[in-house]
Amino acid sequence: NTVCDFDPLEKASGHSVNATPVNFAHQGVHVHLIDTPGYPDLVGQSISALAAVETAAVVVNAQTGIELTTTRMMRLAAARGLCRMIIVNKIDAENVDLPRLLAHIQEVFGKECLPINLPAHGGQDVVDCFFNPDGDADFSSVKEAHTALVDQVVEVDEELMTLYLEQGSELQPEQLHAPFEKALREGHLIPVCFVSAKNGAGVGELLDIFAKLAPNPAEGNPPPFFKGEPGAAQIEEFHAEPDPAKHVLAHVFKVVMDPYVGKVGMFRVYQGTIYKDSPLFVGDGRRPFKAGHLYLIQGKDYVETDALVPGDIGAVAKVEEIEFDSVLHDSHDEDHIHLKPLEFPKPMHGLAVETKRKGDEQRIFEVLHKLEIEDPCFEVERHPTTNETVIRGLGELHLRGKLEKMANQYKLEVSTTPPKIPYRETITRNAEGHHRHKKQTGGAGQFGEVYLKIEPRERGAGFEFLDQTKGGVIPNTFMPAVEKGVLQALEEGGIAGYPVEDLRVIVYDGKSHPVDGKEVAFISAGKKAVLDAISKAAPVVLEPIVNIEITAPEKFVGDLTSDLSGRRGQVTGTEPRGIDTMAITGQVPLAELSDYQSRLRSMTGGHGSYTIEFSHHSPVPPQTQQQLMSQFKRAADED
Repeated sequence: NTVCDFDPLEKASGHSVNATPVNFAHQGVHVHLIDTPGYPDLVGQSISALAAVETAAVVVNAQTGIELTTTRMMRLAAARGLCRMIIVNKIDAENVDLPRLLAHIQEVFGKECLPINLPAHGGQDVVDCFFNPDGDADFSSVKEAHTALVDQVVEVDEELMTLYLEQGSELQPEQLHAPFEKALREGHLIPVCFVSAKNGAGVGELLDIFAKLAPNPAEGNPPPFFKGEPGAAQIEEFHAEPDPAKHVLAHVFKVVMDPYVGKVGMFRVYQGTIYKDSPLFVGDGRRPFKAGHLYLIQGKDYVETDALVPGDIGAVAKVEEIEFDSVLHDSHDEDHIHLKPLEFPKPMHGLAVETKRKGDEQRIFEVLHKLEIEDPCFEVERHPTTNETVIRGLGELHLRGKLEKMANQYKLEVSTTPPKIPYRETITRNAEGHHRHKKQTGGAGQFGEVYLKIEPRERGAGFEFLDQTKGGVIPNTFMPAVEKGVLQALEEGGIAGYPVEDLRVIVYDGKSHPVDGKEVAFISAGKKAVLDAISKAAPVVLEPIVNIEITAPEKFVGDLTSDLSGRRGQVTGTEPRGIDTMAITGQVPLAELSDYQSRLRSMTGGHGSYTIEFSHHSPVPPQTQQQLMSQFKRAADED
């Protein structure tokens, strides 16, 4: 229960769930900080914050060490040109091996990772290794750590390095300030800070580092903006200038659907000054909105302000046009501008959801849409094949948070089930079918007779309907009814209840009646004639096959490839991805991946991730087809 962790789910779980901005003054410096979650399931919130900062401070738990999120965030921060710091927390915990952890950090992320302070008095304090390198640490030499820092910093400044080597004496902190920031910008130095959030050790020193050494908006690497209409041959890249007098450029990195304030867009100002009541454009919008209220964000509180300048993180409310990744500007000269896109993981974990209360069917789509607006890693799909609403996120924890928010904030209770697999059906050979629909009920009767042929088509070719009747045996007015009946049958499934695809239907004969010939009769005749033909055309059930890419430490490759083979998958390749990390590519049936996220986490100790995308449909094994056919027959018998 802190300023940043105010959400009911955060209070209950004891960890961050959302990216939450705060701001404070320290040593005369105005600091904006975004607290983000550390769990892999919630990494989307952390990634979105990278678009709003100069420095990424990645926290490592001293008890658990480097985790999947650590390596992912370090890689993404480097790719965006951000300065990076590593904060080692829980230095006072029992059974932690800090020297080994520091060595592992340097092994994974490079020798550029150097301690800027070191633990002292059993993790109850820290000793400075940069400004005032005096005192004893729990491990290592403070003097040696200071020398290593200075050696690393002067390497980016030839003049200072020459002076340092010739002088052979200590350089003053003010001489090191500019090259220190340059080393940060170039990734030549990644400071490692030791803290204990529990007892406060190192927290004050960390704030000093933020204020004294972390780059301000004029000192960091500015993110690239791109200018050009979608699909344009020429796309211009440029950098915003942190000049308060220039045209406004701001980027929306987070959208919140606040139950009291409404739609809130949180943004980082990169250029110009936004004043209260400033007219601003959203993206390529032609009509500006007026920022009637400007806010600084302090956890759950929105504090009104009159102006926001470059480097500020602010918010506006009740502007419907604002979306995640929007660019705000005050001149049409900045139309067609966007920031370099962020690299988000694709949501893989799915749940089918259904309302528990009658009458909430429409409301569920409104609520899910609001959740989708807030989170770039949350998707909602409506599957016409399975007639399900499926939500997808980055894992069980991610989706559990969405379900709890639906229940607590929106008072919407839903039941969940694993999503059904979107199977398909097709035929593998030519066949003929026939049906005569004849019904007498005492008055006017119903009559329609259809003869047809079906032929398989190439995968992806779709459905084709041909009328090859002659002599008006089926009147032209009834042929659309025949096609309607055929399409109904194909949608409902021939043998297992799944849509039938990639076939040609040729109607070549039939019969009508001058009095009893009716549309309903030909719908029925067309439907049952095509089902008759399908039963003779060696029908097969098709399952979706997906391309899969698994990223994990190299030592797990053998176990992962064996597991994939056991899921009827095929490995198509492996390739290195960074230090001691491999990417495994392959294809696997979607039906085999229902438990894969938890299995991957178990096999890799939480250090693996995967993405999938649809590839094609392929026939299921005979045993699976029999099971699906039996289930369909039982359901039909019960009906």
